[in-house]
Amino acid sequence: MAIIVQKFGGTSVADAPKIRRAAHRAIDAVEKGYGVVVVASARGKQTDQLIADALELNPNPPKREMDQLISTGEQQSVSLIAMALEAMGHSAISFTGGQIRMMTDGAFSQALIMSIEAERIHKQLEKGKIVIVAGFQGIDKDENITTLGRGGSDTTAVALAVALDAEQCEIYTDVDGIYTTDPRIFKDAVKMDRIYYDEMLEMASLGAGVMHIRAVGFGMRYNMKIHVRNSGNNNTGTIISAEESEMEGVSVSGATVQRDMAKIGLVKVDNIPGNAAKVFAHLAKAKVVVHDIIQTEISNQKANLSFMIGISDIDAAKAAIDQIKEEVNCEEVFVRDDIAEVSVVGIGMRTHYGVAETMFGALAEAKVNIDSITTSEIRISCAVDRDQADEALRAVCLAFQLDKQPHDRKNN
Repeated sequence: MAIIVQKFGGTSVADAPKIRRAAHRAIDAVEKGYGVVVVASARGKQTDQLIADALELNPNPPKREMDQLISTGEQQSVSLIAMALEAMGHSAISFTGGQIRMMTDGAFSQALIMSIEAERIHKQLEKGKIVIVAGFQGIDKDENITTLGRGGSDTTAVALAVALDAEQCEIYTDVDGIYTTDPRIFKDAVKMDRIYYDEMLEMASLGAGVMHIRAVGFGMRYNMKIHVRNSGNNNTGTIISAEESEMEGVSVSGATVQRDMAKIGLVKVDNIPGNAAKVFAHLAKAKVVVHDIIQTEISNQKANLSFMIGISDIDAAKAAIDQIKEEVNCEEVFVRDDIAEVSVVGIGMRTHYGVAETMFGALAEAKVNIDSITTSEIRISCAVDRDQADEALRAVCLAFQLDKQPHDRKNN
């Protein structure tokens, strides 16, 4: 029997009508002959409410107890879905992460999945039951409940699909799929029929919020096809899968913008081995997540070093740099807290020339100044003034015809 895993986000199970709609999705798959495993998030804003309740009682709650608390949101969702399915005449059973032995490390609030024992799920599927599993959670070797952090239910679903050797993993959300860019900013963005793991990883890391990077990484590592769909209609969504050569005709598949960014620059650091390591060791100790890094040698003795971070990390980053700047003999530190990053992504960049020229030309025509540029094999990112971020995104979207499906684009 082929297995399909369906994941429903919080907005897709927010109330009784939406829970019934999710249940119908599972029933439809059963009637097509699939064994069905459903993964559910906490309903609506329930996790936020649980966090608020905790903080009202203790402004610095223990992480173990927070995981114990917020995992209950998903447990409620799966029980309610099971009840709805039973009322519709289909046998169902719900499990917590611990009950299916989703084993994690002991990092409360950001645990990593180590293994899943699929036998219990297989036994229930063989009995003809629809299995519903609480997303976002597992247990460690000491039986403590752990949560997986941001995007944890997506990660649960893809990991389960891998463990069960499922045909595919369907991620149901409140949008029709993955768009070439944010349609709230560029209204003519189009839904992509397909995007490849490498591209989706880049877009997720650059702020595209539909899929979390950990879930995409799981899919890529184990070649698990992921189908992002709208829970409110029956339309085909976007398939995330392995790369195919046919798409080499498209240089850019999508564009992103990250608004809440900051940039820190260290001017005239001693240009000797080990100084960069010292700087980023201090930032790591302060738990600052570093994005793009640029180092430029300005002489045999001196170099400039700059990096991008999320604006929420700016105070911690400045404190870390203050501690290390004399040790690396930095002459000046500058900080920009008014910056954004606009990026274009596409596997076609590996074989196309002129992508950078098109992007920089579009920004110049829109009179958007570029602060700094970073690249990877399939990405170009430009730091720009935050108040020009939307204008910059629209300019590059038009330049790369992201208002059209790939087969309708010219010279792209």
